[in-house]
Amino acid sequence: MNKGYWLKLIAGPLAAVFIIAFVNLDPANPMITRMAAITIWIAIWWLTEIVHLAVTSLLPFIFIPVLGICDAKTVAYQYMDQVIFLFIGGFIIAFAIERWNLHKRIALRILSMLGKSPSSILLGVMLTAYLLSMWISNTATTMMLISAVFAIVHQIENHIENKKQHNKIAAALFIGLAYSATIGGMATLVGTPPNMIFYRFYTETYPNNNDLDFLTWFKIGFPLSLTFLAVCFFVLKTIFLSSCKDIVLDKNYFLNQYKSLGKMSTEEKAVGAVFITTALLWFTRSDMDIGSLKLSGWANLFGKSEIVQDSTVAVFMALLLFIIPSKSEKGRALITWQEASKLPFDIILLFGSGFAIAKGFEVSGLSNFLAAQLEFFKTADPVVIILLICIMITIISEFASNIASIQLALPVLISIQKGLDVHPLLLMIPATFAASLGFMLPVATAPNTIVFGSKRIKVNDMMKAGFFLDIAGILLIVLFSLLLLR
Repeated sequence: MNKGYWLKLIAGPLAAVFIIAFVNLDPANPMITRMAAITIWIAIWWLTEIVHLAVTSLLPFIFIPVLGICDAKTVAYQYMDQVIFLFIGGFIIAFAIERWNLHKRIALRILSMLGKSPSSILLGVMLTAYLLSMWISNTATTMMLISAVFAIVHQIENHIENKKQHNKIAAALFIGLAYSATIGGMATLVGTPPNMIFYRFYTETYPNNNDLDFLTWFKIGFPLSLTFLAVCFFVLKTIFLSSCKDIVLDKNYFLNQYKSLGKMSTEEKAVGAVFITTALLWFTRSDMDIGSLKLSGWANLFGKSEIVQDSTVAVFMALLLFIIPSKSEKGRALITWQEASKLPFDIILLFGSGFAIAKGFEVSGLSNFLAAQLEFFKTADPVVIILLICIMITIISEFASNIASIQLALPVLISIQKGLDVHPLLLMIPATFAASLGFMLPVATAPNTIVFGSKRIKVNDMMKAGFFLDIAGILLIVLFSLLLLR
């Protein structure tokens, strides 16, 4: 191990020891200083990723009880919240879609309708990734589609002799895949981990509000993400495909690929039915107020609507996948436990650690302490506050994981909100959206890293397109937050 590794490794614990030994944030309550020390240690390790993010996620479980802030039982409860079951159920459904190649059929169908020029193929790739990542993690979506994009690029290179045009089109398609997968995740609560982390923070901190569910998020996230997708397409088309306007491609390639899949199998139809039913149950769980039309949610059948949550739906529908038998492969169901065991337990630990940190903020009094220190925000315009929040979180997300960014930001935002006369959603939702930005660097998001590994993208290409998209994303988030949340 080199010197840099050891410096990064000891920086976290040294900072924590220094804060506990020499800093006294509140003489009347030493727990505030102790919780701040734990948070700084976690932040340093998360931001440097000197050890795996999941390893760092174990620190709250150890040190919050050891330092006397909260008992181990209460901390452990934070690591298995109902929102985590929403994540587990969603991932199992995604595994089933992947197992029976339903995503491939959807992708080729869209491309067979749109793929006649580089710009229309770019739109097809982006639209496919966008639609899939609304329901499947952006990482899984990118992994699913990258082989299809390689095939598309190879086919285009067979049609075009100009190598410079090859490179431009390839860069547009790979970057478009990554960006649209990230943007699609913003549309739904299950689209990306930061959304679910926010949902847990919000419902735990403001349990009496009862104003946020899958449909409520969708009414904000979908129009924002769809607008952002259109902006992203325009930016990539302008930067990479302006010299490729005259190229005409054979659309039959995608049509033939689609036809080669044959008719939909029984398993594909069954998985598709489960997927669509899950989405419909999420949308209709709570009461819907559409102008003069008011529709009662099905969850009211169980007495109180809050008894059944979106996570209940996700786990129930995932359970069906383990029960419904496969027709073509006797003796197995649509999904097996061996396939489901690929669940990313590191992300589950990350979820839990964020909830544990939030609990530590609350119990120690650090949340109230921060609120008192941020009095100057009371006189600031909400637009300015939202803009500053989005800028800061976007910058952090370029260098750290979006999960780490939102984990660290939400407890602070809850503290800020306590000193302001604004609804908490006006601060927390823009911050959550901003955590999904970070388009400039290959390390900013998992989709960026995956497509950069194709070796068909230059860092300058990603930085150029990402710079414009980060700015556009921040402005759109501020605009939609003010229009829709108010």
